[in-house]
Amino acid sequence: MSSLRTLSSFAIVSEVDAAISRHSECKGEIESIDVGDWLMGVLLLLPFFLVRFGLLSLLNTEAIKRAAYFAPLLDNEKVAYWLYQISNVAIVVCMFFLKIKFVPIWLFYTGVAVYAAGTILLTVSVVNFAAPAESGINKNGLYRVSRNPMYVAYFVFFIGCALLTQSLVLLTFALVFHITAHWIILSEERWCVQKFGNDYRQYMERVRRYI
Repeated sequence: MSSLRTLSSFAIVSEVDAAISRHSECKGEIESIDVGDWLMGVLLLLPFFLVRFGLLSLLNTEAIKRAAYFAPLLDNEKVAYWLYQISNVAIVVCMFFLKIKFVPIWLFYTGVAVYAAGTILLTVSVVNFAAPAESGINKNGLYRVSRNPMYVAYFVFFIGCALLTQSLVLLTFALVFHITAHWIILSEERWCVQKFGNDYRQYMERVRRYI
């Protein structure tokens, strides 16, 4: 009987140890998945920063200064400017709390397509932006069909992020970004008219503001 009790106790202890081991393994897997999912949202922004800042600085350091310059703003445009900056920060912060969702599959693939299109548009527009004409006006590449292809690329890129993460909050921030960017663009175009005169007016007549 003593031997049976010993064997029984040993079996119970072994089962408890195995259960604890399985629990630890599952917990580790869950934690690793959570960290991986958390990182996925942040990783979506890497192409944006690499292209917008890294590639542009490699192509033309002066272009970085031009891209960072904000034209003089009027009353309503000043409000838009701060909302624009807040939406930029909100988008970046929001991505730290989001993860890519793979279902429904059609929405995932739609997000991949939009995200890829935004990345390609951003890359091409940055390359074009880095090489303006001698007059100082960007008229090459995508700037032949859009006066603001970089802003268009931003919007498409962030919409792709919103689709991949299926986040209405991120989508809202992206819409605020685009709406407020319109007022920033108006101030920039007014400044360009003042600086480049009739040359830029003719460019505005030939090429649309967006698409």
